[in-house]
Amino acid sequence: MKGNFSRLLLSGTHSGCGKTTVFCALLQALRNRGEDAAAFKCGPDYIDPMFHRSVIGAASGNLDSFFCGEYLPAVFADSARKINLIEGAMGYYDGMGFTSEHSAYEIGRRLNAPAVLVVDGRGSSLSVLAQLQGFLHFRKESNIRGFILNRVSRHVYEGLKEVWNEECGAGLYGYFPVLGEELTLQSRHLGLVTAGEVENLREKLAKLAEIAEECVDIAGLLSLAASAPALEFEPPALPQFPELHIAVAKDAAFCFYYAEELKLFEKMGARLSYFSPLEDSAPPADADCLYFGGGYPELYAEKLAANGSMLRAVRAAHARGVPVFAECGGFLYLNRLLDGYPMVGILGGESENKHKPVRFGYVELEAGEDTLVAGKGARLRGHEFHYYDCTENGEAFTARRKGSEYRCIAAGKNLVAGFPHIHFYSNLECAATFYKNCLKAKESRI
Repeated sequence: MKGNFSRLLLSGTHSGCGKTTVFCALLQALRNRGEDAAAFKCGPDYIDPMFHRSVIGAASGNLDSFFCGEYLPAVFADSARKINLIEGAMGYYDGMGFTSEHSAYEIGRRLNAPAVLVVDGRGSSLSVLAQLQGFLHFRKESNIRGFILNRVSRHVYEGLKEVWNEECGAGLYGYFPVLGEELTLQSRHLGLVTAGEVENLREKLAKLAEIAEECVDIAGLLSLAASAPALEFEPPALPQFPELHIAVAKDAAFCFYYAEELKLFEKMGARLSYFSPLEDSAPPADADCLYFGGGYPELYAEKLAANGSMLRAVRAAHARGVPVFAECGGFLYLNRLLDGYPMVGILGGESENKHKPVRFGYVELEAGEDTLVAGKGARLRGHEFHYYDCTENGEAFTARRKGSEYRCIAAGKNLVAGFPHIHFYSNLECAATFYKNCLKAKESRI
């Protein structure tokens, strides 16, 4: 299949160069103009897409070549809108190890999307142009079509642009000045704080959009996006099943989900509903499966513990045979204790903050036994990023990463829970296995 999608990759030279701020500013500016825009984030990051959704009022998703493999263009096409902006991760060429594998550069090439890089120009003048030249020519086919200079004055930008136009064909599409603390987007250990936590977010984004309109060549960027060639893609052939009601925990404590995965289950026949372990008294009574994603349950441990009705309801649902699937923060919730607070207790572990990353990065997962989500020997891909550890991390799967190997993920009858965030696009047969096992459990309860 072919599709004509206006698309642009906005990446950066390194983490902290300001690309997320510029990206959000551009999205807000497009929203103010009434444009039909979609946003995407390269890599496994959950939090930036939540920012994107808050800015544009539309779905935002992830584009991850490690997870999605051959289906990456189809995942993009499935959520594409009139204008599609893709935010890179880390530096443009930074992939796994010291390679460009699964980098923003690779994803941009897979999608044939022109790239514009945000460059931190603070503390330099002419030397920043040498940096631009380096990025432009580091790869023979860099796909870089322009740059935006961040943390520079108008005077510096105009001077550099005059020199740049004499020496290079790639365009300069504007600049961002040094921003005050009042416009800075805050961070915590897993990345940016969630959109709902940022004080005066709307006011900040409105001001950032004003700066973008004044200082960035938005018309030029839109023209560049429109110049992207037709994209070839092949949607996966998905099995169709009877309806399955998957109840998804979603609130301030549980908010890390891949939009494309939720959509995947809907495509196979599932009906999704959402409930709050913080505020509701119980999951939906007719749920055929409970899904607890990641998030920040540690920030709400006291409140989660105080909602005894929900804790009892989750235990009761599992006891009567309702399948439960949990990842990272959801895994913490299903264990006995979180920072000393009582949780659901389906699992017997105790979890606490280690104040440093315990696991971080992509993992290859192999099932050592038949489980709810995968038969013995099946392989999946996932991602871990957590500061917490648990006394009982499970042994149903073997995880392999960067030359190391360890056991993880607890599994039992109608239960899979562990620290890794599993991505079902890495093995669509496992997605079908999960669906079919949930259907079997439903039939056995009827």
